[in-house]
Amino acid sequence: MPEALKRLIHSIGYLPGIGEKSATKLAFFLLNANKQYIEALTENLKNIHEKVTPCPVCFSLCDTGRSLCNICNNSSRDHTAICIVEEYLDMMTIEDSGGYTGVYHVLGWAISPMNGVFVWDLRIRELMDRIESADSKIEIILATNPNIEGEATSSYITEEITKKGLKHKTKITRLSRGLSAGYIEYADNITLVNALRERKEV
Repeated sequence: MPEALKRLIHSIGYLPGIGEKSATKLAFFLLNANKQYIEALTENLKNIHEKVTPCPVCFSLCDTGRSLCNICNNSSRDHTAICIVEEYLDMMTIEDSGGYTGVYHVLGWAISPMNGVFVWDLRIRELMDRIESADSKIEIILATNPNIEGEATSSYITEEITKKGLKHKTKITRLSRGLSAGYIEYADNITLVNALRERKEV
């Protein structure tokens, strides 16, 4: 096998959920794809870091050069409800369900010392700043994944709000237990909508 093809398969194999067979299949697809497609793909890969940036308020993603993401910039959204999610994909899943009209805060991950992720790696301090600077009482909806890491992260956030004396400024709720153990991004719309509607106060 040519070295260039081997290197391409190796690079594709780093993508999550892609095994050696899938990487090989994708590499041969790219090898046989037309030039225009390859050029467009190459350009998109080059631009991904330059033209996509975190929203400075909620840390979801937006086009570089914009001051806020579409959700934070939308005055019709309920800015007194902040849904706390681990990753942007979780936010997208909740948005696709159509059952939520508030805003978000993307932590970036969940507390997981075994994977080298600690409290200071998450955007918890920024969340506390949002709560502290809020003009009115806000609802904090804990929508971390229903697993050990997600539970630990939600517990830490709740404790931190109390420790910083911000309890009076918040109503803390969490998604109902209708979600099966695992990851929010794989939940179906009906389950997510019900989990949001039936959320319980902590």
